[in-house]
Amino acid sequence: MALATCIFQTERLEAREWHSLSNVDPRLPSLADIVAAMLTESVTRALPISWQGEYDAERAREWIAERDQEGTTLLVTDRSSRQEVGLVILSEAESGRDSGTDVRLGYLLSEGAWGKGFATELVAGLASWCGAQSSITSISAGADRDNLASRRVLEKAGFRVVQDGNDGDVAGLTYRLNLR
Repeated sequence: MALATCIFQTERLEAREWHSLSNVDPRLPSLADIVAAMLTESVTRALPISWQGEYDAERAREWIAERDQEGTTLLVTDRSSRQEVGLVILSEAESGRDSGTDVRLGYLLSEGAWGKGFATELVAGLASWCGAQSSITSISAGADRDNLASRRVLEKAGFRVVQDGNDGDVAGLTYRLNLR
């Protein structure tokens, strides 16, 4: 699984597997505390219904376990402040084209990271990393129809709408970026 080794940096951000950042210093926040602080009601509003609402450390631990079952999650850190600013949620699927892999992308940023261009930089950085992997032929992402900011981020990175409809409990659009 190529995604298990996904680590990349952009000018301002670093993304690496979220458990790799576990620290042994008990004075620093745990991954569950970081995730709980990040998943505010405003952040989760455009996400699947089961992800919405308030998070405490226990709900965050459950959410982390669910994401671990689905694929690879990256914790995104601002390189200058060392603050955690987002998550990238990745999974693999057969692309249906020439036996390559389609990476399924989900991402979110903490409220404090909104409006700084981090999402655009993050998606472009991931696309660059995926483009360097010979087995990855495309990246797919969903966006809630009303989430204009997320849709714009995907479009700026070269993603195109391939499906308009419902994805589970989110009424949205499916975007794809073909790499090969």
